[in-house]
Amino acid sequence: MANRRCLQALTRQATSLSSSVRHLNTPPLLSAPFPLKPLLDARQVSPSLEPNRCALWPPRARPFCSNRTSDDEDEDEDEDEDEDGEGGEVMEESDCETGKSSSRSKWEYTAEEREAEAAAIGYTLLGPLERSDRVFNPYEPVFAVVQIGSHQFKVSNGDCIFTERLKFCDINDKLILNKVLLLGSQTQTIVGRPTVPDAAVHAVVEEHALDAKVIIFKKKRRKNYRRTKGHRQELTKLRITDIQGIEKPEKTDNEKPVKSAVKKSEKVAVAA
Repeated sequence: MANRRCLQALTRQATSLSSSVRHLNTPPLLSAPFPLKPLLDARQVSPSLEPNRCALWPPRARPFCSNRTSDDEDEDEDEDEDEDGEGGEVMEESDCETGKSSSRSKWEYTAEEREAEAAAIGYTLLGPLERSDRVFNPYEPVFAVVQIGSHQFKVSNGDCIFTERLKFCDINDKLILNKVLLLGSQTQTIVGRPTVPDAAVHAVVEEHALDAKVIIFKKKRRKNYRRTKGHRQELTKLRITDIQGIEKPEKTDNEKPVKSAVKKSEKVAVAA
């Protein structure tokens, strides 16, 4: 805009000079309200001005401009060095890390926060399942009632249950369900108040899936208002591998008695 205004002023001045020269047939005189000679002199004297800027409008400071002159940068560097020499403290790496951690997003959790979230839901994450682990045991006549989130399940060894999607869990991860409300077997029953101490139910994550779609339909009569939405709940499939905290009955070989062969009574033919 400044260049355009400068050009407009110069063109007006040139047109007025040319008209006066034609009328008087005399050499042009620079007696206009905006003389050119002082402008050119000022342009030669002040080399700091940009070549495409007119001297009528002095350069203004642009605080948000990234193109700063080298003199300003040198002055800023000198000021920074002076401040450091006077005892200015420089931010250490630990301070930078704390600043980054304070500005981190909500979905990033530390290890302690993950453990706290999992404990509040009712499980503890042990880690991925390895090939050498032998976690799947034969069936045992023991059952337990566990709480995961706000739901309760009656489980026994080898059962599969579907819960709401568990945080921080991947497929083939080993879990310990801590909130055991009840334990039972053929000989005894242990009721927790509210949980049974030193009781644990081991499980393995088998799958993350989606439940069947549920249709949510809303309507207000005589208002031309109808809304239809669908929802599929995220689920986690768990396989129960072991129940601890109760005496398990010893295995006994229940051999079935062999049925004795029943001899059919032979029909004796009676001679008449």
